[in-house]
Amino acid sequence: METVENKYITVAYKLYSIENGEKDFEEEAPVEHPFQFISGLGMTLEPFEAQIKDLQIGDKFDFTIPASEAYGEYDDDHVIDLPKEIFMIEGEFDSDRVVEGAVIPLMTSEGQRINGSVVEVKEDVVVMDMNHPLAGCDLNFTGEVVESRPATNEELAEVARMMGDGCGSCGCGDCGDGCGDHECGGGCCH
Repeated sequence: METVENKYITVAYKLYSIENGEKDFEEEAPVEHPFQFISGLGMTLEPFEAQIKDLQIGDKFDFTIPASEAYGEYDDDHVIDLPKEIFMIEGEFDSDRVVEGAVIPLMTSEGQRINGSVVEVKEDVVVMDMNHPLAGCDLNFTGEVVESRPATNEELAEVARMMGDGCGSCGCGDCGDGCGDHECGGGCCH
């Protein structure tokens, strides 16, 4: 069988987390709204892609990815205090969105977008858990391949645009040469 590096793959699946022997349903991507990705581009967990990429349309799957190969073990060092100032909007703390249990999008100093969960809001700091919500869990996927074919040049170009740096990479559209007064919130997306 010939392996194609960049395949457009669509799967319907159910995901279960397994922690301390307990199996809990996490999410479903049904046939009506399947999960789609292009292999070879790092769009999904490598062990997930390795299990799926050579399957054919209609093939069923049931496999488990250990926590160490998924989102890693839970790390207490990833629970951090962030200054409340970074959650200010027009000089006011964003108390509507920054509440215990909320997932807040953040950006690292290197420009990487990440999510953190609010653990506690204190007087001067917000305690954030930067662990992935499924850190420490084995992941069990059961499902079926809905589509599997070589990716088109157009699909590869679209992914490159979405994953790249510069204007348009946030998916808000092409900023144009002006880059500052279009749909990207007043500036480049990077």
